[in-house]
Amino acid sequence: MDKSKLGAVPRHVAIIMDGNNRWAKKRLLPGVAGHKAGVDAVRAVIEVCAEAGVEVLTLFAFSSENWQRPAEEVGALMELFLGALRREAKKLLDNDIGLRIIGDRSRFHPELQAAMREAEALTAGNRRFTLQIAANYGGQWDIAQAAQRLAREVQAGHLQPEDITPGLLQTCLATGDLPLPDLCIRTGGEHRISNFLLWQLAYSELYFSDLYWPDFKHEAMRKALADFATRQRRFGKTSEQVEAEARS
Repeated sequence: MDKSKLGAVPRHVAIIMDGNNRWAKKRLLPGVAGHKAGVDAVRAVIEVCAEAGVEVLTLFAFSSENWQRPAEEVGALMELFLGALRREAKKLLDNDIGLRIIGDRSRFHPELQAAMREAEALTAGNRRFTLQIAANYGGQWDIAQAAQRLAREVQAGHLQPEDITPGLLQTCLATGDLPLPDLCIRTGGEHRISNFLLWQLAYSELYFSDLYWPDFKHEAMRKALADFATRQRRFGKTSEQVEAEARS
């Protein structure tokens, strides 16, 4: 990919990977077939983002609400996640991609928790690109756990309540040491963020695709990045102010 043709490139892209079940249903396949097909889309999107110069890609793999799905589907998803971790970790290592997983891991099977730790440790030194997987994650959970961390600091006498600022709370989020998402993509035709990175998406550009996730491959990702390059991010300022700053 010619980076010079892209224009502005987001440092951090976050994606809500929606539409796996509907993709499978349309083909008269079981739902798990859609999730398996979605793994190919993950590979394609990682490839495009890394080539374009994106620094961080966060994928919403499993929400804290997804436990309400049929037990058979949840079990199949856990098996797929475990298999993908074991199969893909070496590829991430070889491509200088660091893996990190955010969310409440306590509900996952110990075997899956161990695989998460092993994959993260294996790729911990990789610096080219960061792949962040949100698993058993919810934006409300993230804000609550950050507030709890700060409350413990106040209780211990290390902080005063007046010391707590939006910036300080942000550092306590699961993504606190990473840049905020510049672009959030949702596939599958739905127009909502579904409790994903609620704090972090405050100023993100939103991009919605009608494609089901398994069909969101190289061309679709490049189209999303090209669309982002046309956006003017104002952060509360006027367009005239932004343009004047760009000229200075």
